[in-house]
Parts: sequence; structure tokens; C-alpha cells
Amino acid sequence: MANVEHGGQMAGALGAAGAAAQQARARLKAARVGLWAIAAVLAVRQVTAVLNTPRTERLTVLETWVGPNGVLHVNGSLYDSTRFTGTPFAGLVLKPLTRAAQQYLGWGWTFGSLLLVVALGLVAARALPKPVSWRSSLLAAPVAISLLMLSLPVRNALYLGQTSIIPVLLVLLGCFTVRGERAGGLLIGVGAALQPTVLLFAPLLWFTGRRRAAVGAAGTFAVATVLAWAAMPHDSYTYWVHHLAGTGLGGKAYDHANQSLHGALLRLGLNGPLEIGLFFLLGAAVAVLGLSRAIRYARDGQLLLAVAVTGCVAVAVSPTSWQHQLLWVLLAVVGRVGRRASGRHVWPVAVVLVMTLPAKMMVPNGYALEAMRDNLVLLAALAAATFVPFLSRTSPYYRAPIPTQYAQPVPARFRHIPLVPFLRRVLTRPNLLLELLLIRVTYAAYSQVRLAATGDNAAAGRATAEHHGDQILAIERALHIDIEHGVNHAVVQVGWLREFFGFYYESFHFVVPLTILAVLYWRRPADYRWARATLGFATFTGLLGFWLYPLAPPRLMPHLGIIDTVHGVQDFSKPDYGALTALTNQYAAMPSLHFGWSLWCGLVIVILAPKWWMKALGLLHPLFTVSAIIATGNHWVLDAVGGAAVVGVGFGLAYLLQGPRGVALPVEAGPVEAAAEVSSVPDAPRQRTPS
Repeated sequence: MANVEHGGQMAGALGAAGAAAQQARARLKAARVGLWAIAAVLAVRQVTAVLNTPRTERLTVLETWVGPNGVLHVNGSLYDSTRFTGTPFAGLVLKPLTRAAQQYLGWGWTFGSLLLVVALGLVAARALPKPVSWRSSLLAAPVAISLLMLSLPVRNALYLGQTSIIPVLLVLLGCFTVRGERAGGLLIGVGAALQPTVLLFAPLLWFTGRRRAAVGAAGTFAVATVLAWAAMPHDSYTYWVHHLAGTGLGGKAYDHANQSLHGALLRLGLNGPLEIGLFFLLGAAVAVLGLSRAIRYARDGQLLLAVAVTGCVAVAVSPTSWQHQLLWVLLAVVGRVGRRASGRHVWPVAVVLVMTLPAKMMVPNGYALEAMRDNLVLLAALAAATFVPFLSRTSPYYRAPIPTQYAQPVPARFRHIPLVPFLRRVLTRPNLLLELLLIRVTYAAYSQVRLAATGDNAAAGRATAEHHGDQILAIERALHIDIEHGVNHAVVQVGWLREFFGFYYESFHFVVPLTILAVLYWRRPADYRWARATLGFATFTGLLGFWLYPLAPPRLMPHLGIIDTVHGVQDFSKPDYGALTALTNQYAAMPSLHFGWSLWCGLVIVILAPKWWMKALGLLHPLFTVSAIIATGNHWVLDAVGGAAVVGVGFGLAYLLQGPRGVALPVEAGPVEAAAEVSSVPDAPRQRTPS
């Protein structure tokens, strides 16, 4: 009987395990299908963006060869115009295409480049350092292709008609796909003939034992260059001698698009022999240090990381590294950095942001930050090449980082809450630099959406916003809450009150939320993540309101007689709001994030503050804010209601996706450890109750 019961228990356990495994496979299949769908959508988006661009603005590199009747032909030197920045060998390879009609060449070039990107993503996914889990191997390819599609170098190459994707693909094929060192060296040599800095891979091959490949790469480069010189002597002399390996082709070397050490030194104001000498000195140091690191990673079994580091060296030491030539930096996401699992994502996220977003979105304007903003990709390349501490595969933390400490889950009132279980509350604080970067990117996106909310036609946007203003006023009159005019004129009569509300409106909107986030980050990191999530969800919901319902505030409704106490009397045909005139959309009033953010501050303080007087003080901020936005004529009463609604949505989404907020206790803590953990949390409540 005991054996029968034991056998039944074993069968039940095996059945449960099999069901769990089947569910895991189903989820993995769904995730894979979703990722491939995202990659396909991004590919279609890139092709559509290129083909919808006017012919005179796309494939401008090939425009050098545009002849009469829309048919391409070589007319004079490749370098009569500095738009063509490739090598003479690249021109020789592309020369047969000049017999194609321009329209068909544009389609063929775009779709051909798209196929190259897909091939590059597939090869990079297969080249991940072993061992790779079966889950990662299945998801790596669509993720890699999606990142490539989003990256600025690929978008730039597709838009201009550049060949810069080909050398990267040839190097990866030569290192990971073809069999035999000679074939690999041949492919890398052809890549070097198209992009001379690829020759830096020859030392990598030589010092990692692939000497035939290194010799083959150098020999192939020499043969291809000589062949191009024989066929196009004038162009070869122009490229190699007059322009010194392409220096001076394209834009100005000091342009921020040139993300090389040479370009950075020129932007810093150095020139002449001093700049040249310093460039060669720094370039040599970066080359020696970067290649030595690449060789070490290759010997460690991380050849893809070694290729990425070598490519980053090429970006830094090349006289000109234009945007379409910076794809090497994106490959550095494969390096593993950090001992803790919670910090393992910091480096790849930072690289992806740098390679997919304009620098102005990540670094704010300011003279002190100008050098960083202008050289952001170069800094990422230098970091990958010289000092980022990528883990060795022999490190005990390479495959088994220090586990993340999660807070104990709090039972929710509903069965399926949280909807996204992996968004559990982490006890440790996130990386500060990454947080600042994400906050900056989020705010830049918020500003762009807010600015574009009324559409391209300013006059039509203003008319729509004023019409919506009349609708809001009619609703408020029906509800007998149209107090804006009376409050505004009453406050204007009291000088100190007018100045107080104007100062409060302009000064505390950003200061208070950032201060609360900073205090939570330092004192209560688990609650910081929860508070940040609620604020992010609320802001995103507010952006939808700006986009769907542009609304003129009372001060911009000419027939209401509202006095603008902050900006003064306005000429509505040419309004002046100071430095923010061209940077913000004045018709994004619904919902009021001025009030929404202040209400978020008050609620967070009420929920987390340990003292009753702190809670009461926290509620004064939304009270003063709602008074200020109405007294200054910047918002309607219903705008404040909308701000409260989006904050409610923010807290609701955080509850649905992450579950209820509870006491920050580690999951693995026993009774004794849990009690100690509670005592170590500043002002932690003693009951685990959902909020």
C-alpha cells in the first residue's frame, strides 16, 4: 500500500513537472514569435522610411553617379564630390551597378542592405560565447536583428546607401562561419579593402594562433588595393595620397558625426602639429591596450567580444569614423560586466541607448556637458576598448552572478496579480548612472511628444486647442466649477500672493519629485523602484492625453480675459514664454502633470513617511500646486482632475503589473533573518499589508 501511494505521488510530481515544462516551452515559443514579429515590423519600418524619402535625399552616396535620364554612370572621379567616402576598391566593386536604372538600384540596394542586416544578426547570434542556454540561443537572433534595425549606423547606412554593413559582416563570417583560415583571411581582407581600419583584425588573428588567416587578410587587402589602383589610378591617388586614406572625405573632420579621436581633438579646439601628434600618441595607446584586451578575450573563448573590442579600437584610431561606420560598438553588448545579477544589464542597456538614440536625448544641453554629448559614441567605444571590466569565462561570476535579493511577495486580492511576475521588487538600489541616463531619455521623449502634440500645422493646432478649451469651459459651467477667472483676478490684486504662486509654479514642478526619488534611492531602494514605476506609468498616460486632446489653457483663450501672471501679457500671434517658447507645447494642458506629479509626491509621502506631520506636510504640495496652476491661468480645474486620474492609472498599473507594495523583506529570509531585516530598514512598518 505504501509503495502504491509513493508511486502515485511520484507520478503526480512527474506529471506536474511535465506540465510546467510544457507551459515553459509554450511561453518560450510565444516570446520567440513575438520577437520575430517585432524584428519584421522594424525591418518594414526602415524600408518604408527609406523608400518614402524623396529621391534627391536618399542614397546620396550613389548620387555621385547619377547621370541624365535617371541612369547611373561614372562621370569623372569618384571623389569629385566628397559625398563618396569609400575606398577605390569599393568604387570598383560598385561600378557594375552604374548600368542599372536609378529607381531599380534604389530598391535593390535597400532590400539588399536589409538582407545583409538580417545575415549579420544571425551570425552574431550564433557567435555568442559558449555555453549558451537553449532559451538564449532561440531568442538571440530576433533580438540581435531588432537591435541592428534600431541602431543609428544601420539606419544611416540604409539612408545614405553606404557599404559599411558589408565589412562587419565579412569579419564575422571570416571569424565564425567559414571553414579554414585561408577562407576567413580572404573575407577579412576584402572587408579591409572596403574599410581600411579592418586591418586591425590581422594582429588579433596573428596573436591568437590564426596566422594563415592574418597573412591572408593582409595579402587580400594588398591585392585588392593594387587591383583598384591599376583600374582607377587617379581615384586611388586621390584617396590614398591626397586625402590620406580618406581623410577629408565626407563632412568636416571636426563635425560631431566623426566619432574618432581625431574628430574629438578638433572639436576641443586643437589643430595643427600639436593635434596630429596627440592623435597619433593617443591612437597608439588605445590600439595597444585595446588589441591586448581583445587578444585576451579571444584566448578566453569570447571571440565575438574580441571582435567587438577590436572594432571599437578601429572606431577610435581611424581619422574619420562616420556614423555608418560605428556598428562595432553595438557588438560590445555581448560582454558581461559586474558580479551581481541585478547590475548585469547596466552595460548592454547603456550601449543600446547610445547606439540607438541621438546624443542630445541622453545628455542635456549645457556648456559643461558639451564635450560629453559631442563624443558620446566615441566614449562608449573607448570604454569598451580600454577599461570596461568584462568578466573572464573563468570567473565564478561569469555564469553564476551574485543572486538578486527580492522582497517577499505580498498576496494580492486578485488571483492573477501580478500580471508580470518577473517585475518583482528588488531590494538593492539600481545603478545610479543608468538611472540618470534613463531619466534623461524619458524626459527627452516626454518633451518631444509634448511638443508635437498639436501636430505640424500650428494654426490648425491652435484652433483645435481653443475649441477644446471652449468645451472644457462649457462642462465646468454646467458643473458650476468655472472658478478660473475669479481666482485669477483675485490673486492679481494681491502682489505678494501673485508672486508666491508664480514662483511656486515655476520652481517646484521638477525639484520636489526629483528630491523624493533621490531620498528613496538612497534610503529605501526597493520603494524607489516602486515609486519610479508609478510615476513613469502616470507620465506615459499623460502623454497620451496631450496627443489625443490638445487643449489651450485659460491664459491662452483670448476672449476670457485671464491674466498671465507668469509670462505677462501675450501677443497670441507671436507668443513669448521666455527660453521655453520653442521647446515646449503650450497647448498640452490636459491632463495637468503639474498637479499630477505634485499629487504623486503627496501620495508617496503619505504612504511611506513614518510620522503624521510628514504626511500632512506632503499633502501641502499638491494643495499649493493646484492653487498655483489655477491662479496663474495655466490650467483648468478639470485639468487637475485629469492629472489626478493619470496618477491613479499609474498606481493601478504598478499594482496590476508588479503586485501590491509590501515590506522590503528578502524572499529567502527565515524568521530570525526577517526580523533583523525589518529592523535594518529605516522606518519600516511591522506588518506586511498590501497597499
